[in-house]
Amino acid sequence: MLYKFKSKAAGDLIMLEPNGRRVLEIIGKDPAPTGIIQPHEMGPAVMAIERAIQDEEARQKAAIEEARASGEPEPKFEAIGLRQRAVPFIDMLRRCEKAGREIVWGV
Repeated sequence: MLYKFKSKAAGDLIMLEPNGRRVLEIIGKDPAPTGIIQPHEMGPAVMAIERAIQDEEARQKAAIEEARASGEPEPKFEAIGLRQRAVPFIDMLRRCEKAGREIVWGV
């Protein structure tokens, strides 16, 4: 399944199901097949995603440091992290908030 996020203030954004589901869960939305993000929800959504990115990067850095300290091989992480996957969505949220337009998916 794909999530296709649409708005009149930004171009369509398509995400694979696992990535779209993760972003929606981070911002507190039900990852249902259809939904809407209202403009007043977008500022808090951006902050939640940025906080999740910082948490992910801090956990990865701590895991690497722990492995180095114990002489173990460094852990491997996904080549593309939350930061790379979420930046287009954050941009869409900011554009739509500024324009006062909602974002919908599955409609």
